Amino acid sequence: MFTGLVTDVGTVRKAEHRNGLTRFEVESGYPLDDIAMGASIMHSGVCLTVVDMGQGERGAWFAVEAVPETLAKTVLGDWNEGAKVNLEQSLKLGDELGGHFVFGHVDGVGEIVSIEDEGQSRRITIRPPADLARYFATKGSAAVNGVSLTVAEALPNGDFQVAVIPHTWEVTTLAELQPGSRVNLEIDMLARYVARMIGADAPEGQ
Repeated sequence: MFTGLVTDVGTVRKAEHRNGLTRFEVESGYPLDDIAMGASIMHSGVCLTVVDMGQGERGAWFAVEAVPETLAKTVLGDWNEGAKVNLEQSLKLGDELGGHFVFGHVDGVGEIVSIEDEGQSRRITIRPPADLARYFATKGSAAVNGVSLTVAEALPNGDFQVAVIPHTWEVTTLAELQPGSRVNLEIDMLARYVARMIGADAPEGQ
C-alpha cells in the first residue's frame, strides 16, 4: 500500500531482458539500510519487488523484475537506461497518510493531451482509456505515474484535468511530460468499490 507521495526520483541504470523477465536496476537516494530484499517499492505507479541491491553513487541501487504482462499494460515497456522514475517505499503501520491510498496496480495507460501554465502551477489534461473515463470524477483522486493528484475537472469528452503545484512539479518526473507522453493511471479505490457495489465492471489493474 502506498500514498502517491513520491519520496525520490530514481534513474534506471540498466535494463536487461532475460528468461522471459525484464530486470531493471534503479539508482536511488534511499540509504541501503532502508531497503530489504523482497521489499515493495512503487515505480511510477507500479509496485515491484526488490530482488537485489547494493551501495550506489548517491544512496542504494536495487533491482526489480517485470513480467511481459506488466510491460504491455504500463509504461515500463518504454523504459531504457537513463529513464527517470518516481519512487515510493511501501507504507508502514503508523506512517502518515498524506496523499490517498494507492495500490501500485496500474488500471490503464493514459495520454497527455496538453500542459498549460496557470501562474506558477500547471494544468495537465489527460486522456484515459475509454473504459476508464467514468472513474475520474471532479475533486476525486487519481495516481498519475504514481503521483497522488486531485482531479480538477472531469471533461464531457472523457478527458480529465489535474492541477500541479510547483513543489510537485519539481520533485517528481511530471516536469518531463509533454503532449503525447504516456502515463500510468490508477483510479481511486473508492471509485473502484462503488463501481463493484452498483454492479458495474471495475478494472482489474496490473
